[in-house]
Amino acid sequence: MEKNIYSIENRELTYGRGYVYSLQYHIVWCTKYRRRVLKDGIDEDCKTLLKDLAEEYHFSILAMEVMPDHIHLLVDVRPQFHIPDMLRILKGGTARKLFEMHPQIKQQLWGGHLWNPSYCVVTVSDRSRKQVEEYIENQKEKEWGGIGRPPRDLERLQAYHREILDADHIKLRGGNSQTT
Repeated sequence: MEKNIYSIENRELTYGRGYVYSLQYHIVWCTKYRRRVLKDGIDEDCKTLLKDLAEEYHFSILAMEVMPDHIHLLVDVRPQFHIPDMLRILKGGTARKLFEMHPQIKQQLWGGHLWNPSYCVVTVSDRSRKQVEEYIENQKEKEWGGIGRPPRDLERLQAYHREILDADHIKLRGGNSQTT
């Protein structure tokens, strides 16, 4: 298949004033000290807050999962939206509201910070979007079973995206994805 902007599957381009775009990012960030505080209803409140922020700042959340110690988002944003600004809005807005709604979570954290300052952002291609959506939606099912050291989110995310890129590379070359 020829690669051009008109071959984008299952999604429409977004039109702005003088530009056309399609930008999706897979974003992951963790709670401070990887504390498992996003549970027992706090996770649902966090999802609601994230949806409200997306509506307020005019970006779309295509997939989302709130785990006890981290968050996965697949977002569709305007080109003018700088990722560090977006993360500051998401992390700051949810932390303030969650501390107001659930003051008990401050007891599990030191220094009054809900989120770790770092994050992971990966661009999502048209070919990998469906796979990333499924990955995010299946996070609760994949939650670590407690045997040995759980894989670090960033390591697991990087390995996952490497698999997608490798599979895409093999498809582009016309080969099959099975190794011999």
